[in-house]
Amino acid sequence: MPLWPKLVNLYQEYACYNMSSPSSLSLRTHTCGELNVDHVGKWVTLCGWVQYLRQDLFVILRDFSGLTQILVPQEESASKVKADLCDLTVESVIMVTGTVRKRPAGQENKMPTGEIEVLAENVEVFNVSKKLPFEIKEFVKKSESLRMQYRYLDLRSSRMQKNLRLRSQLVMKMREFLCNEHGFVDVETPTLFKRTPGGAKEFVVPSREPGLFYSLPQSPQQFKQLLMVAGVDRYFQIARCYRDEGSKPDRQPEFTQVDIEMSFVDQEGIRTLVESMLQHSWPAEKGSIQVPFQTMTYEEAMRDYGVDKPDTRFNMKLTDISDIFSSTQVEFLRSALDQPEGSIQAILVPCGAVRRKPSHEVHSLLVFFLSLVLVRTDGTLKSPLKKLLSASVTDVLIKKTQAQPGDLLLIAAGTLHSRPLLGSLRLQCAELLESHGRPVRDPLAFHFLWVVDFPLFLPKEDEPQELESAHHPFTAPLPEDTALLFTEPHKVRGQHYDLVLNGCEIGGGSIRIHRASEQLYVLKNILKEDPSQLTHLLEALDFGAPPHGGIALGLDRLVSIIVGAASIRDVIAFPKSFRGHDLMSRAPDTVSDKDLTPYHIYVKWPTKQGGEEK
Repeated sequence: MPLWPKLVNLYQEYACYNMSSPSSLSLRTHTCGELNVDHVGKWVTLCGWVQYLRQDLFVILRDFSGLTQILVPQEESASKVKADLCDLTVESVIMVTGTVRKRPAGQENKMPTGEIEVLAENVEVFNVSKKLPFEIKEFVKKSESLRMQYRYLDLRSSRMQKNLRLRSQLVMKMREFLCNEHGFVDVETPTLFKRTPGGAKEFVVPSREPGLFYSLPQSPQQFKQLLMVAGVDRYFQIARCYRDEGSKPDRQPEFTQVDIEMSFVDQEGIRTLVESMLQHSWPAEKGSIQVPFQTMTYEEAMRDYGVDKPDTRFNMKLTDISDIFSSTQVEFLRSALDQPEGSIQAILVPCGAVRRKPSHEVHSLLVFFLSLVLVRTDGTLKSPLKKLLSASVTDVLIKKTQAQPGDLLLIAAGTLHSRPLLGSLRLQCAELLESHGRPVRDPLAFHFLWVVDFPLFLPKEDEPQELESAHHPFTAPLPEDTALLFTEPHKVRGQHYDLVLNGCEIGGGSIRIHRASEQLYVLKNILKEDPSQLTHLLEALDFGAPPHGGIALGLDRLVSIIVGAASIRDVIAFPKSFRGHDLMSRAPDTVSDKDLTPYHIYVKWPTKQGGEEK
């Protein structure tokens, strides 16, 4: 019987007992990463890509699971096998059959299959690769634009394979937890929708009806609320969302959320569900996570960290030192304290004064700040500010901030609006210390934090006299603040909660407004939005809507933090570039006038003078 039919018969026999393995229903008997000394003497079939060719003696074969060393036979009887293997190029696709052998003593290495090799007895070349634009090796640096242009090659790397598979496993565990343990229903919602008020800009999709357009949804927010009105009770979806956010760093025009909504629930119920889901689905190799997560109010976050998504892996909190200067007659200090909500704040940077002079980077960060203070080894201060301070004030300042010799104090005077600048400075100081070899944040730690009690409305940046939603217009106020909706809406706190991980917002949700009259008032009287765009939702709320709430977790962001990726693009199979372009397929692309005609659209091209032409 010829060799190939024999191989197929043996493989089919093997596959019957191996239906749950990564090799089931395929031409191989094993993957390249699973062989070890227990397989010595076994006859195996491997499929994969050629990673290395070594002096006509070895071929390193790779697939998604790892690497295996293939020993090139040197006997004359195996000359064809040797010729086939030695004529290969890197990244060629082959199938090898042979016997697993233990490597000679002293030739083992530390890779998972480093104790064995496979003596090739037969090889089939499926495809020979042409010269690569870059080497598929972790230690070889390549630009992100080149990686994205040849994404199908970049995805072959072990790092990208691990990232995508961890993401898949995480989603599967979340599905199991929600459906099997808590009775959630996975419901798909439409991708073609209509424009919604507020929020980020939306992508517009033309229809064949003149002047009528769809919009791609920013999130399934309205649909999941409608599902609660429909009595679904518990909904979730691994949802695709779309936002036209231009070139914001580390953002994608299309992204994925773990979208959740529940009826008859409060904030505590949602937060407990999310904590348990993350604990259940957390990758074992990343250690365990402890619940419940820390909770902090918005006011506490802004007071202590200057941001509403604080990184709690390190201290360096903001300290209000206004009381130390309450009697000061120094003009610029007095001016700051006399302003509404004026204060003087300080940040202590441990070991930040390690040089005779602060680094250029620190100086560049101090454009908006009053002064910096170095603490000498003898505990005294060195600062342009010192001559304006009495000895007693200096002593109280050191005591209150707990400054030690070699520390750096950054001091700012102004209104509470300066706190976000201090919060940004805090993070940049941590980065500078780490860049100089001083560890500040544990890269292996995962600090989860709930931030609650956000303002329901915030002043618009371009029109401060008008209000906009801090979260979205469907967020319910705290019960004790509901009356303020009609008198002082700017003071209302919302039932909104953000989930923060290591200083990054990975999720946000709220308890929703479930009464049509209250929702209409918020839209029309506070946000000044046209309620006719939400007639479908307002009408639904009038037909018996239950109290409900939910959350959306940013899956891309969550996975990128878990794997320690520098960008969310490293955990998405086919991401867009910084400008929102697909460098591989060159999307977006032009469309001919002929193809645009059915949509009643024509393009006006800009002229060299800055005008437009048809």
